[in-house]
Amino acid sequence: MFCLPHCFFRFGLLALAVCAFSDLLVGQENVPSLGTRLSEKQAAGLAQLAIAGLQREFPNKPANVITGPATILGPKQMHPAFYGCYDWHSSVHGHWMLVRLLKISPKHPLAEISRLKLAENLTGSNIEAEAAYFDEKENKSFERMYGWAWLLRLVYELHTWEDPQGKQWRATLIPLERKIVELTKNYLPRLKQPIRTGVHPDTAFALGQILDYARTVGDKELEELVASRAREYYANDRKYNSDYEPSGEDFFSQSLNEADLMRRILGPDAFSKWLSEFLPDVGTVSDSKLMQPVAVSDVTDPKLVHLAGLNLSRAWCMQGIVQGLPKGDNRTAPLLNSAKEHAKVGLSYVFSGQYEGEHWLGTFAVYSLTNVSGQ
Repeated sequence: MFCLPHCFFRFGLLALAVCAFSDLLVGQENVPSLGTRLSEKQAAGLAQLAIAGLQREFPNKPANVITGPATILGPKQMHPAFYGCYDWHSSVHGHWMLVRLLKISPKHPLAEISRLKLAENLTGSNIEAEAAYFDEKENKSFERMYGWAWLLRLVYELHTWEDPQGKQWRATLIPLERKIVELTKNYLPRLKQPIRTGVHPDTAFALGQILDYARTVGDKELEELVASRAREYYANDRKYNSDYEPSGEDFFSQSLNEADLMRRILGPDAFSKWLSEFLPDVGTVSDSKLMQPVAVSDVTDPKLVHLAGLNLSRAWCMQGIVQGLPKGDNRTAPLLNSAKEHAKVGLSYVFSGQYEGEHWLGTFAVYSLTNVSGQ
């Protein structure tokens, strides 16, 4: 097992990161591509992105409501488990990313450090404090629903992992898991229209993640709630004009997120018909804007670099859409080819050396590269 003395974790991690980045980026052949298995070296390079931010408290972008002097707290005081990686949701999906990489590449060079950092953050007292945070009236909508979705994706990943330490972390998360599920079940009946956007609040993305979770853990009530809301929100959508995507700081395609959700709800034939009516150009018109990767003009701008993530999320949505189509559908090959091109462009921005993108883009890379959509 790859192991380093504790002092190296604090003072030597940067040197290791440089090596990992260098090994990953020397030559196009060393950059992972969609449809190929991550090497252990590549898994370590991606893991390093999360490790570098998981316990980095600043810079930080809190989203809390200050109700008085006593609530003016530092990130780690408010969120002892998920205070790093710039913001709460990025910290949560950074934890997911490390678990995902441990599952698919359990002996990668940073596996031991990944386990150490996860164990330090995912303690019982830390998670109890995270759950209690949502008890305050002003905090009940905190990270709704993007952060909630990633927390349940993290639980999903641990729930399906036959690993003793993973089982321990899965049990530790139960108080926060229950709180998020409770909030979700309370919120969705009150959300009369879906939120359609290319950034965090997009309803379709969250429902897809939550539905996967509900089916995996056997929460029939949540599964039925999500499926019924998805049908009410999206089943009758027709003739979406994808020429208006993307906006200048999107990291999601709201239309592809919607399609990626509905393939989870509808059978292959019904989904094929729905997709033809909703997105008639997708997979059929080669010069459709939705099928073309997007360039990032400034990787140092925390909003403009969102477009790097858009390429990666489009790639995983296209893979998901293909999963939902009937075998032999003529849209399959164009969608998979476009997904590969999107991933290629998106991956070129992941290791930019700029924290604005690096604190979260690794997660989007791992999601698309490890075929989460095909689970």
